[in-house]
Amino acid sequence: MTQTATTPGTQESLWSVALRSRDRRVTRQRLGVLAAVHAIPHATADDVAVAVRTDLPYITVQSVYVILADLTGIGLLRRIDTPHSPARYETRVGDNHHHAVCTGCGRIEDVDCAVGHAPCLTPDWSPGARQMTIEIAEVLYQGICDTCRTAAPSHP
Repeated sequence: MTQTATTPGTQESLWSVALRSRDRRVTRQRLGVLAAVHAIPHATADDVAVAVRTDLPYITVQSVYVILADLTGIGLLRRIDTPHSPARYETRVGDNHHHAVCTGCGRIEDVDCAVGHAPCLTPDWSPGARQMTIEIAEVLYQGICDTCRTAAPSHP
């Protein structure tokens, strides 16, 4: 389910169908977490907890972590692990896109498939390696964003 422009009610209906199709009950907590991650791309669990608490003030951070793990496990969310940062989550799943991270400010941007077709990379296997069929390639680009480069003009 990739991210698309939809109205909140329509998106909630899509998530309800997706949850049911994966044998999950549709709960306010799950819908709240999905809505928060959708509204805040590349959100941390703490970001999600703060956003969900606007509608569900008594949800615990632990509950948010459990829901994030479950929704990631069933493929409704994608977990992004970047260096020097807590795990982040997004609703853009199933398209094998990549990420660029600014090493100055930590901003994360989506980068579409590097070659134009999934899984984007063909590995050059080491001698003696037990080869496998690659289904997903996770590429993490790291660099300096324009804002950070402008703020520190001495950076190469």
